[in-house]
Amino acid sequence: MASRANHLVLLGCGLLCAAALLCTQMTGPGAAQAPVYQAPAAQAAIAGPAAVSNFPIASDARLAGDAKQTRFILDLDKAVQFRAFTLADPYRVIVDLPQVSFQLPAGVGVAGRGLVKAFRYGLVMPGGSRIVFDLTGPAKIAKSYVLEAANGQPPRLVLEFEQVDRTAFVQSLAPESRPELRPAIAEANAAVARADAPAAPPSPPDKRPVVVIDPGHGGVDNGTQAGGGDIMEKNLVLGFGLALRDRIEKSGKYRVVMTRTDDTFIPLGDRVKIARNESAALFVSIHADALRRGEGDAQGATIYTLSDKASDSEAERLADTENKSDAIGGVSLADEPTEVADILIDLVQRETKTFSNRFARVLMGEMKSTVRMHKHPLKSAGFRVLKAPDVPSVLVELGYVSNKGDLEHLVSENWRNRTVGSMAQAIDAFLAKRLATAGPGR
Repeated sequence: MASRANHLVLLGCGLLCAAALLCTQMTGPGAAQAPVYQAPAAQAAIAGPAAVSNFPIASDARLAGDAKQTRFILDLDKAVQFRAFTLADPYRVIVDLPQVSFQLPAGVGVAGRGLVKAFRYGLVMPGGSRIVFDLTGPAKIAKSYVLEAANGQPPRLVLEFEQVDRTAFVQSLAPESRPELRPAIAEANAAVARADAPAAPPSPPDKRPVVVIDPGHGGVDNGTQAGGGDIMEKNLVLGFGLALRDRIEKSGKYRVVMTRTDDTFIPLGDRVKIARNESAALFVSIHADALRRGEGDAQGATIYTLSDKASDSEAERLADTENKSDAIGGVSLADEPTEVADILIDLVQRETKTFSNRFARVLMGEMKSTVRMHKHPLKSAGFRVLKAPDVPSVLVELGYVSNKGDLEHLVSENWRNRTVGSMAQAIDAFLAKRLATAGPGR
């Protein structure tokens, strides 16, 4: 009733205004709902209008300063907690917030100032929002804080950026995020281990074929969710991937490399690089699909190989969704190395596709005896994570978390053990035959 009364009062006041002014006021809020950066439609629809009112509201954002010092200010209706950090190559600053209702003026973030080229914002997961700043060059977060409401000003989130050189920027990164320091850290750790260990003759190089297992999603990217958000794809597939690693390593025939072993976000391009840097004999990406409410029901495991053209609309939808993971993590989808695009057109890629399709058929043959398969179990789509030109690669959707029966299987240790066993058998059968015909080089 109070809301209706307020509306009537405002309407009465509006009658005293010019028609043009009234039109401007009515269209303003609509424009504010068109941010530069938008979350995928499935995520943006999670909170309805009633729920949005409970979230902090961001009403304005602005930049001030120059190319040496730049300040960002975000006006809120209540104070929030946040986490800010930098990323390299390209230079970015990421701010993670609780879920925020962005009601900023149209066009905010498109034009930059000082050290900031532009910024984008949006919902990245239920309960979480993100602001991504694209920087003009290396800069550090000199200060970051939230000001409480005072002197007629609303609560404000403030970040102050300062220009630094490349060396200082890299030093400000978390160790695991420093591109130049990753090899040095690994070498330092190895040196400490060698110093602590008793002297021993050098071991021969490990010439076993390498299998790369890629649990999808991770970190800020939860993937699909079920059980009110308690069951997350990133955790399901990580547990499955670790179990598959342990099963394969038991045979002693292969060396297994994981793209992630904990809740870490790994960009899609880096997952491909891991496989290529390891000269992997096989790359297996593990996921679990879901259909949005109203899209019907589907069940069973599906095996995908790379194709420029999706085998059906469902495969195209899934590839589009998975490929947006990098956008969720604040990574530009335009940053794909040109070397990958160049190599994809040569004969190596065609041979790799042949091996990928062959493994997919072997894997389906093993899995169908122990796992419920989708009615069309072999599909193809343009998954970026499958684009290593010289590594046979497949993406396995273990099932649909949106299907009650599949979800029961996905959280069942007994089901996981059976499925891991069938996949390990398929990997062994495929690699044994390939090595027998191609020799130990690959």
